[in-house]
Amino acid sequence: MIRLLSAIGICLLFNMMYTCVIRSLLFVLFIMIIAVNLSCSYSSKATKKLLSEAENAAPYDLVIIPGVPLENGSWSTTMKARITWSLYLFKRGITRNVMYSGAAVSTPFKEGDVMGMYARALGIPAEHVFTETLAEHSTENIYYSYKKAGKLGFSRIALASDPFQTKMLRRFTRKKLSPDIGMLPIVLDTLKKLQPTITDPVLSFDTIRIDPFQPLSKRQGFLDRLRGTRGKHINQNAYE
Repeated sequence: MIRLLSAIGICLLFNMMYTCVIRSLLFVLFIMIIAVNLSCSYSSKATKKLLSEAENAAPYDLVIIPGVPLENGSWSTTMKARITWSLYLFKRGITRNVMYSGAAVSTPFKEGDVMGMYARALGIPAEHVFTETLAEHSTENIYYSYKKAGKLGFSRIALASDPFQTKMLRRFTRKKLSPDIGMLPIVLDTLKKLQPTITDPVLSFDTIRIDPFQPLSKRQGFLDRLRGTRGKHINQNAYE
């Protein structure tokens, strides 16, 4: 009986120790995930500082906005946020022009063209709206747009997107293109104030529908798409 109780006690002790170890490992993993997410996104303080610096400097010739696919035939929250931010930058005189970038990746509509239509509907004059429609990945958004901007004669250029994507693209942008490209991540506090003033334009995209269409997920496997996100599918001769 004593041996049985001892065995039970040892099992309970090991179970408690095992539980503590698992909980500790999960806690460490949780902290690591938070740390990685924070390091891969601009902080609120950093976004406000970058905006302030841009307001006090010469206007950009062009701001590049990475594309987002339509969602159920209309703009998603993310697309609306990026277009609203580009409208703010234009109206504030921080940029003279805007280029929206994106091919038909998930839907039969080129993201750059769709976002350009929304931008014009919200009031950015057509002569200040440009599109780039080859990019299928975020690295291609900045690469192709920068190359096309150069062909159009623009030299002072910035990238503007949500704080996470802007931070994720910063290293690639400055290593592969130019360290002089500005970073203008969305200031979320400012965006919250702007969004109630933005109407939802009712647009028809029938004239820009691609038919036949095959989404990128059907044209490329997962690993191939992963290579694309790392800039491995870039056509360096584009816009030359």
